[in-house]
Order: sequence, then structure tokens, then C-alpha cells
Amino acid sequence: MDTPHDCESIEEIKEALQKNNQALAIAKIKEYVDKQNNIPLNIAITGETGSGKSTFINVFRGVKHGDAGYAPAGVRECTKVPTPYTHPNYPNVTLWDLPGVGGKHFPADQYLNDVGFEKYDFFIIISDTRFRENDVKLAREIKRMKKKFYFVRSKIDNDLRAQKLCQSEFSEAEIKEQIKEDCIKCLQEQGIQSPQVFLVSCFELHLHDFSLFIETLERELPEHKRNALLFAMPNISQQIINKKKEAFQAKIKWYALSAAAAGVPVPGLSVGVDVALLVNVVKQYAVSFGLDVPSLENLAKNTGVPFRHFMASILSPLAGIEITTDLIIMVLTQCASTATLMAAEEASRLIPIIGIPVAMALSFTTADTMLNFILNELADDAQRVFEKALGCNTTE
Repeated sequence: MDTPHDCESIEEIKEALQKNNQALAIAKIKEYVDKQNNIPLNIAITGETGSGKSTFINVFRGVKHGDAGYAPAGVRECTKVPTPYTHPNYPNVTLWDLPGVGGKHFPADQYLNDVGFEKYDFFIIISDTRFRENDVKLAREIKRMKKKFYFVRSKIDNDLRAQKLCQSEFSEAEIKEQIKEDCIKCLQEQGIQSPQVFLVSCFELHLHDFSLFIETLERELPEHKRNALLFAMPNISQQIINKKKEAFQAKIKWYALSAAAAGVPVPGLSVGVDVALLVNVVKQYAVSFGLDVPSLENLAKNTGVPFRHFMASILSPLAGIEITTDLIIMVLTQCASTATLMAAEEASRLIPIIGIPVAMALSFTTADTMLNFILNELADDAQRVFEKALGCNTTE
């Protein structure tokens, strides 16, 4: 559904096109898309020393030891001041590693003021055991400041491994339920009403409560912030891949219209589109789905699945390869015949809605068809790679 801002943008673009001012239309589209792509999201990660804050920040962003932007982790307090860690692919998303609550430099009662609470969209309070008095004090202060907070019980894999070694009849579900109930009871006894606790292993994000945690964040974030979180998320489930696909699909009309309005001649085609713009859009798809070469190489290192196995499961010619102008032109050529058949129907639908000139109809339809085709293929490839990483598909 279009937001009020979308409707306003459509009217401005429609007016520009009706006046045959394609340069203004392109500028308005770029302004709108850039604004949507750069909505800031600041996430505060806090908790006591050694709870796993830095590890969470690194894993969420797909950053390993030795990479640029790695958040140092250790048993002693490494974070002395609030430290920002931007997402390597989405610089509008920043995870802040806050000093441990209750340390000698940051007593709990003045913690929020010391770390500049107003800049954060929400707080994640992490503990690797029971949530302690300082965690509860912090939660109360965050609530008083009318900010959202979430309790994450980290290192759940360590607990399960230890219990498995000492129990003859081991039930993972029962152990996790006991741990969660214990955390909730502890928080309730200290005055936190209806606390939400999420059990997480930073090394197994696809397991336990991490997917539920992300669903909760997405549901409770302001609407205009949700895509910022979604695109920065690692692809840990089919649901996340599908949501990314839907979010990208909602933007296609803007990219296609901008590409068509530019009207740049394409060799071998009877339409004019901005191929450079399409290259950038497809690169966004590949990076968000983890199908660019660096992402696939990192996935191979992290999972132990050979890089060539991931490549063997990929069908799109635009995955696992550098996206170039020549590649995009090749796909445009493949889509052109289909787009021609659709042009009349699409033009009759879009001319009154967007105000697109008849002369632009084929260019728009070609770009729209191509981007939908590529997005569907890459989303399917992302699912195959996800299954291969989990060992769900062992065909070589």
C-alpha cells in the first residue's frame, strides 16, 4: 500500500511527466528512492561485561575477526565508550556497542544519559545467564524514556551442550523452555511486567528464537524503519528471503520509471533505458540476498560448504559474478520480446495512474519486466544457497 509520501511523490512525478519534464521526473524519483534507501536505524546493544554483545554485533553484520569494522570481544570490558559499527553493505544501519552496565565508569542509575539514549531506535539487553539487577534497572529507565527494549538470552548453544553431556535423557525443547521460564520469572520478580525473552545463539542464528526476535522487531518498528532492518538482516530463513523480495518488488516501479525516463539508447534494442541505473539495482539485489562473490565466499568459510557447491546450486547468470553493463544488456535483450507483448496492456494501465507518456511505455515495461524477472531468479537462488548452507540439499 502506498504511504501518503508515496502518493505525494507520484503526483509530483506525474506532473513532471505530463509537462514532458523528464529530467525533473528522474530527479524526483531519485530523491524519493535515495531517501527510502538511507533511512537511519540505530540499534543499541547493551548488557554486562562478557555477555556476548560484541559477538552479536559482528555476526549480525556478517563481519569476522580480521575484517574491517570487527568489534573486539573478550572476557574483560573492551568497550569504554559507545562505539558505532555500521553495516558493511548498509551504512544507514548502525549497531552501537555500549559499555557494560554497572561497570565502574557506567553505573546503572546514570547509564542512559552517559551513552546518549536519544539517538537509538531501540535497545537490546543481552545476558548469557540470568538477567541481573543492573539489566532490570536499565530496562526500567529505557521504558521511562519511552523507548523499546528487548531481552536476549545469549549463548544458548553452550547451555544446551552442557546439559546434553550431563543428562541421560536430553530434551532440547524442555531445556530451552526451562531457561526461558527462569529468565522471565527472574525479571517478573524484579518488577518487569510481561517480559519478552529471546533465546539466541550467535553461531546458529537460524535456530532457537532469533527468527521470532526479528519478527517482533519488524512488527514493533515504525513502518518507515522496517526495510532498513530487513535488508541488513542475514538470510537465516525462507521467510526473510521472501520479505526482502516483497520489499524490493515494491520499489521496482520507481526504478523502471526512472530508467525509462532517461531514455538512453541500448544497442540491439528498440527501447531506451538507463542501463547504469539497472546495474546498480541488480547489485542491491545480489548483495541483500548474499549472492555477490564476497558474501558467498564468507558463507563457504563459515559453513564449511565449498564455494563451488554454492555456485553449482545457482541458476541465475547474475549471481556469484560481477554485475556489468554487458550482463544487464544481455538480460534486457532476453526480456525485450516479452515486454513488447505486454506493452499495450501495461501502457493502458499505467498512463492514467502515473502519467507515463505513450512513447515511454515500452521502455518502462521492458525495465519493469526485466527487474521482476531478475528479482524472482535471485530470490530462488538465495533459497537454494540457504538450503545448501544448512545441508538440506546435498546434491553436487
